[in-house]
Amino acid sequence: MTVERCSFCGREKKDTRMLISGISGFICDSCVEQAHAIVEEELREKSSFSLKETQLLKPPEIKKFLDQYVIGQEDAKKIISVAVYNHYKRLLQPTVADDVEIEKSNIVMVGETGTGKTLLARTIAKMLHVPFTIVDATVLTEAGYVGEDIESLLTRLLQAADYDVQAAEKGIVFIDELDKIARKSDNPSITRDVSGEGVQQGLLKLLEGSVVNVPPQGGRKHPEQKMIPVNTKNILFICGGAFDGIEKKIASRLNTQVVGYGASKYRDHVDKGYLLQYIAPQDLKAYGLIPEIIGRLPVLTFLEPLDREALRNILTEPKNAITKQYIKLFKMDGISLSFEEKALNYIVGKAIEFKLGARGLRSICEAIMTDIMFEAPGSDKKKIVITLKKAREKLDHISMRKLKVA
Repeated sequence: MTVERCSFCGREKKDTRMLISGISGFICDSCVEQAHAIVEEELREKSSFSLKETQLLKPPEIKKFLDQYVIGQEDAKKIISVAVYNHYKRLLQPTVADDVEIEKSNIVMVGETGTGKTLLARTIAKMLHVPFTIVDATVLTEAGYVGEDIESLLTRLLQAADYDVQAAEKGIVFIDELDKIARKSDNPSITRDVSGEGVQQGLLKLLEGSVVNVPPQGGRKHPEQKMIPVNTKNILFICGGAFDGIEKKIASRLNTQVVGYGASKYRDHVDKGYLLQYIAPQDLKAYGLIPEIIGRLPVLTFLEPLDREALRNILTEPKNAITKQYIKLFKMDGISLSFEEKALNYIVGKAIEFKLGARGLRSICEAIMTDIMFEAPGSDKKKIVITLKKAREKLDHISMRKLKVA
């Protein structure tokens, strides 16, 4: 009588808990578990989130990639390129007991609406080999109140990493609309500021680096779920916000500092038309961010307002330019689409008039193109040219009030 035994380890059936039969052999439960562990390890090493020295792009290469999608904002692109490069180097740093430990440099970007803060974040995400997620600070509240818990930021990162905790712990989180969690008032109040200062206090442990228990499916809808501990020590946080009205804080600081014999000379060098370039950490404090959170966001940069030339380039130059998208859409229907130079300048002029920034270009183009996109696919036209006259006619037929909503 033939004794049934595992084809891998050779153990007999009586020495195993379970022996699974195949076409021409057997495998025991112990070998199945070992094989599963080996497969998981191999897949983790081949994961798109595993970082290798050869994948480490230098700051000029990162900036060159950003240049393909983001027009202008040279200073902001340089700072983000350096921050991402240093983040990669931190992840590749060998762990030596007596070696110098490199700390992460979280970033805060300040700029008007439509200047490209979120676009910078989305573009960086395209080229990264680490998990990346964009989260909105406006929905965050303290634990126990209506809204999302601060830990939900890490839930999104876990989801982006396919719940690979080791990969998520080396990821990057972009927190948008940071200015919306500013302290609502300088005066102490008997009511709690649960969506302002309370959220800032909760963010401190995430930004600094600590082990946080994260609900994998979100905290409030599934209270019975098992928490996943995530160490935020190596997670890079990039924050962005419009900080509407912060120019008044900057102007106030500049005026109070300009005292003495050199006051008038100093005032002459201050560009009053664009005060955001003089932003400093104390201005963020005056706006409503607590000093502890400012200290955990050591890199402060600003985004320049887009002038006419920059807006004009945004329409046609980047890889994902608005006009290129329309041309491709019409090409799918066998129609050749083109824009006259005067029509493009008219669109830019309207965006400046309504102070919509780059985001407004899309709104204006949609208003001009909607009727044409509705009629063209069913017609016999093979060529369409957007002229100044046509652009004007289309905008005149819609309510301007719709475009004034940023």
